[in-house]
Amino acid sequence: MSLRLLVWAVPAFLYAVFFFWYTSFGGPLTSEEVDRYMSVFEERGGEAAGLVRLRMFLESDTGNDFIMINAIHMKDTPDPVDGVEPGDSSDDVMAKYMNYMWPALLGRASHPVMFGPAVSNALDVVGIDNARVWNRGAAMRYRSRRDMMEITTNPAFSGRHEFRTASLEKTIAYPIEDALVLTDPRVLLFFVLLSGAGVLNAVIRR
Repeated sequence: MSLRLLVWAVPAFLYAVFFFWYTSFGGPLTSEEVDRYMSVFEERGGEAAGLVRLRMFLESDTGNDFIMINAIHMKDTPDPVDGVEPGDSSDDVMAKYMNYMWPALLGRASHPVMFGPAVSNALDVVGIDNARVWNRGAAMRYRSRRDMMEITTNPAFSGRHEFRTASLEKTIAYPIEDALVLTDPRVLLFFVLLSGAGVLNAVIRR
């Protein structure tokens, strides 16, 4: 294989590997999958209204990736659930929750796209009580609703989820499908690899 051909082949291979890992090809959830996932949450004794919302979210699956937007207010002192040590802060307890979440998320091409502390109380609140104070925000990308359900229905998640609720004063989380194509890492990586290969090809030609 010539050097010039290798310059284009290697980026093409790397992009193909990333694309097939980062993209969900499973399509929308089937009714059997929805019922299976819902049965897990029903056995855990979830709130009835919350279960209805979850079923609607799963039954309206498009098969696409999505981003979970989170407004977060951490507790000053975490609840004393099993596994919380004396002196643990809410951040320490949330870290216990994330010890499960990080490997599960990254293994399914899911990751944060935004995270940071609040620099002010809410500047605009309409029609919501007790929504003025938040101390951080985050946005988490999921490869698909199927991936999210595989993570959250794993038996290992059930015990860990108590750490999350023990550390949170309040939170709002809702999913969106990103309509800005240029924020998609698949698009950004394509142009980065294309530009790099083009530069190397030009150097070799000279």
